[in-house]
Amino acid sequence: MKPQESVTFNLQQVQKLKKLVANGEGLTLEFKRKAAFPEKIIREMIAFANTKGGILLIGIGDDLSIPGLKHPEDESHVIKQALKMCKPPLLYEEIYIQVSNGRAVIQYEIMESNRKPHYILHADQSKEFFVRVDDKSIKASREVREIAKRSQYKKDIKFSYGEYEHLLMQYLDVNNTITLKKFMEISGLKKFYASKKLILLVLADVLRVSPNERGDVFSLAFRSGNR
Repeated sequence: MKPQESVTFNLQQVQKLKKLVANGEGLTLEFKRKAAFPEKIIREMIAFANTKGGILLIGIGDDLSIPGLKHPEDESHVIKQALKMCKPPLLYEEIYIQVSNGRAVIQYEIMESNRKPHYILHADQSKEFFVRVDDKSIKASREVREIAKRSQYKKDIKFSYGEYEHLLMQYLDVNNTITLKKFMEISGLKKFYASKKLILLVLADVLRVSPNERGDVFSLAFRSGNR
């Protein structure tokens, strides 16, 4: 959507913005002072779309101040140009919120996408995928990308409970979590097959995955305290 044609001061809108900012950054909220590094902003938007959706506010200081932007249209243009790197294209709502004389905050609302996973396509054709974890946007592993993609279409996921699944459950009876690397170690499976089993178990709601750039962490989906 296009930003509002004319930006006028709206007290209720500003009060709502201040309340939102006071909550601080989190899983579904991110602040940026300006669009000086547009690719970083695109990463945040992609991460929201690939996770639970969220709101990105441009014109907010690290100290939770609301200085706004002197030339919000210029910042918006820079972001729109950078968004051309995002595939598939993102759906979002852009709103200008006037916060003081001649200054405005740009609010981007990004819904959780039904076209996951979105990614940045670089000039060399390399791809970068991002997901949201707490108040950070991190690179997504192949496993997380596959789970995001297939979870949109999953229906009656079935898996065989065999030797390797038994080993996995035995390990998780003693340990709260396991990584792909550890599962390969205890099972003797090659990476492709170990990864495939973990992905399937997440899709079947037996396991859950916590994305981590140093190695995703898998745990039982319904263990007491893990709900």
